[in-house]
Amino acid sequence: MFASPTFGPALINTLLFTGISIAFQFSIGMALAVFFFQKFPLSSTLRALFLVPWLLPLIVSASTWSWMLNSDSGVVNSVIRTLGGDQVNWLTSPQWALASVIIANIWIGIPFNLVILYSGLQNVSGDIYEAAALDGANSWQVFWRITFPLLRPVSAITILLGLVYTLKVFDIIWIMTRGGPGDASTTFAIWSYQLGFGSTLPSFGPAAAVGNLLIIMALVCGFIYLRVQRKQDQS
Repeated sequence: MFASPTFGPALINTLLFTGISIAFQFSIGMALAVFFFQKFPLSSTLRALFLVPWLLPLIVSASTWSWMLNSDSGVVNSVIRTLGGDQVNWLTSPQWALASVIIANIWIGIPFNLVILYSGLQNVSGDIYEAAALDGANSWQVFWRITFPLLRPVSAITILLGLVYTLKVFDIIWIMTRGGPGDASTTFAIWSYQLGFGSTLPSFGPAAAVGNLLIIMALVCGFIYLRVQRKQDQS
């Protein structure tokens, strides 16, 4: 497995796909959770609408994104051409294939982060915010000094679950790009499937080895979470 020329690109793509997806999913989910925590008309309705990407079957979401990012008939390129830009080969270009599946995965994962973080905000006492308001703290200070520190336990488990889920994402990438062009969007999950089932001569041993590597990566993330959680409990 380590000697294969696919190992390097697959490792880089897996790290980029996981890291960028988690960063944007968590950041946008946090921003939306704080936004919807403010009481305003139709907040519950809008929050429910944000759950739609999470409720749709992944094959439907991936197929929809494939249509939207189609080079010739996709709505995204239609808008770009209307604005005077050049056509972008989102799914068939080595420069854009990985970015395309990352965008789709971010869109699908935002509702999960929104729900978990919003639930965590429900457990923060309103008295703390009232005390901060009396002390003259602005919104930015309230977020960094109160909201974010109090959400650290919830944030940690949210990121951990997101890492475990994103490491094994297969269907979105397979439907949109099949890991191509070449190895441009091949992750360990895609590579494992290609070795085991994607050829006329399946290699179940190497496919299992790649799958075991995914398990090891998930375990490392879990141990890091436990270590961080233990330090927070001791402090």
